[in-house]
Amino acid sequence: MFKFIDNGYKDVAVLIPGWATDYRIFGSLNLEFNYLMPITFYPDTFETNLLRALRENKIDKFSLFGWSLGGFLAAEFASRHKELIDRLILVSIRKKYDKKGLREIKEYLGKNKKGYLYKFYTRCFFKKENMQWFRKNLLKTYCEELDLDYLTDSLGYLQNAEIRPESLKPVEKIKIIHGECDRIAPVQEALEIKNNLPHAEFVSVEHAGHMPFLEDGFERL
Repeated sequence: MFKFIDNGYKDVAVLIPGWATDYRIFGSLNLEFNYLMPITFYPDTFETNLLRALRENKIDKFSLFGWSLGGFLAAEFASRHKELIDRLILVSIRKKYDKKGLREIKEYLGKNKKGYLYKFYTRCFFKKENMQWFRKNLLKTYCEELDLDYLTDSLGYLQNAEIRPESLKPVEKIKIIHGECDRIAPVQEALEIKNNLPHAEFVSVEHAGHMPFLEDGFERL
């Protein structure tokens, strides 16, 4: 299920959240687009559901904004449907995640879901003061509401997810945005992807972590 938000603009951006979040993570984002966002979000059915939502809303061209886990989905969709993409925006991406590390996360979640999530969200910010909006609006909600099975299923998707730059070369406009102090997705991996996509624009966000879109001035990048 997708939700269309008319912000009074001509162009549309599809926003794809990352692991352990949902569409509400974009609640403070103020981009010059109308938004189309997945309310019910499962990686395995994302492509089919997005294509349906595009038909229902009569959208034939859009920008695709994928953050973290959403970056894998955005890259995969763009590689298959480049004719639909106006601009591909990849935020806080990495080439792939270590399978052993993902298994360890699954074990930690099974022992103490709330404790692990709190630690994860904290690590998403380089400066604790930049976490204020997230702490006030989503921290407690996510720790309490996100289902363990949903979280572990999403980790299952990440075990096989990989961004292959060669598959994105036909996409004309690509922008990669990354926090220079990201502790979840090292900036070096994002730079490696960019180096294999010479036409892509790379923007490094100073003093930002894994959620650079919650930093001041992100909309001007």
